[in-house]
Amino acid sequence: MKRVAVIGSGNVGANAAFFIAEKGFADVTLTDILEGVSKGKALDIMEGAPIRAYRSRVRGADSQREIEGCDVVVLAAGAVRKPATKREDLFEQNSGTVKEASAIVARYAPGCSVVVVTEPVDLNTALFISESGMPRKRVLGVGGILGSTRLRYAVARDLGLSVENVQALVFGRHGEEMLAPARFTSVSGIPVLRLMNEERFQSLVREVKDAGDFIVEMAKRSSAYYAPSAAIAELADALCRDTRRVLSVSTLLAGEYGIEGAAMSIPAVVGERGILKFLLPALNRDENELLERSAEELKSLLSRRGV
Repeated sequence: MKRVAVIGSGNVGANAAFFIAEKGFADVTLTDILEGVSKGKALDIMEGAPIRAYRSRVRGADSQREIEGCDVVVLAAGAVRKPATKREDLFEQNSGTVKEASAIVARYAPGCSVVVVTEPVDLNTALFISESGMPRKRVLGVGGILGSTRLRYAVARDLGLSVENVQALVFGRHGEEMLAPARFTSVSGIPVLRLMNEERFQSLVREVKDAGDFIVEMAKRSSAYYAPSAAIAELADALCRDTRRVLSVSTLLAGEYGIEGAAMSIPAVVGERGILKFLLPALNRDENELLERSAEELKSLLSRRGV
């Protein structure tokens, strides 16, 4: 069976381990810098196995070297947002964690694929690639997957339909400047604008853009973690089982849409070796300009950290 290591056993990491166990495609090793945390949460997850009937094994480890030989490493460590803070505010705080993790992965699991969820996802995806020296197509951030699943839910809820019938594509920078053109959202092949008007659709897009902030404000002491953990499991599944799913993942752009040096989510075919190829739907002038503006802002933030 494939092996997935999760660095960081907080809400996101632990729930990702649980969702992976439920899917049953890999065994999971949980690690954390706090001694005993990973072992305790792994035991808690495994004690649910007789009821939930998952056969994957989840174990905890205090040593980061336990990631050795894993097929996929999930980076879920770091501080989370608090009310009235932006994702980018966490970059300075979490960049040290990402640098440390990149050295650990490069040393013990250089052949793995990496899933980045530590906020801010786009900046930390670029930072991880720069620090680890790993190929960009094997380091994938979850931003676009999370945005897409949130939009699918919002559309399904608004129309009173099953979420399984809704397809949606969100890409670009994670958060306020994400791209979610209506032409890339459909219900069982029916364009979404045949079922609602543009104004109604854009109100749902606004809801998705604000979802992370809303959850932080309501929960007070934690940011979103169930949906991000589900996105991690979905991506890890594609990597471990070579499903060749088309997913919107954050990666360091190298000429895609004329952009270089910034990480943002774009549609990609994901398989056992990471990103197998990119799918680049045509964008209009306004959409291209938004991507370019986002890229420049991201590169500016990276340069301030010497990346």
